[in-house]
Amino acid sequence: MSTSQLLMDMFEAMARALGPQHWWPAKTPWEVIVGAILTQNTAWRNVEKAITRLEEAGALEAERMRGLEESTLAEYIRAAGTYRVKAARLKRFVDFFYERHRGDLEAMFATPLRTLRDELLSVRGIGRETADAILLYAGHLPTFVVDAYTARILRRHGLIDEEATYDEMQEFFAFHLPENVDLYNEYHALLVQVGKRYCRPKARCEGCPLESFEHDMTR
Repeated sequence: MSTSQLLMDMFEAMARALGPQHWWPAKTPWEVIVGAILTQNTAWRNVEKAITRLEEAGALEAERMRGLEESTLAEYIRAAGTYRVKAARLKRFVDFFYERHRGDLEAMFATPLRTLRDELLSVRGIGRETADAILLYAGHLPTFVVDAYTARILRRHGLIDEEATYDEMQEFFAFHLPENVDLYNEYHALLVQVGKRYCRPKARCEGCPLESFEHDMTR
């Protein structure tokens, strides 16, 4: 069986078992961007609390956030953890957004994918996973998001080397899957659910949608 077919079989097994994931859980592209920045090193439930607080304060939009004092923004997002650090990241992103793209999301996402990805990565505090989440889930651009769950699942199923980098894992998916935004969206979301429920640091393989696929739970 080819690697491409194996990946699609794994996708279909997860989709049958877990159903549609409806990612990203946000009302607007700007909310996706804010959520992608806030979710670094914290649980999503904490991000939801922070986003709710921003919404209640009327601060969940770029122009309003641009005018906030960083200390005020930090208080609004306190629930997301390391809130001062994340407030600084949000402010830097807002500055970039207005200076480079004049506060226009449509124009920003019309930038060629590789160029925009490099721009995002130039914003201090925006790493590869966050940049790709913004591109895929807010911009609907075809880039695969890789996270710790993805890496663990790929390693345990012998699909990548232990030392594989983020970019190598992303290239693995890009090479073996069709370039399709909806597929990338759902595939990553399903891998996250499998990682949370089953492919934890101590594997819980029984009942996992990927249990029937060759794996090594000691990795």
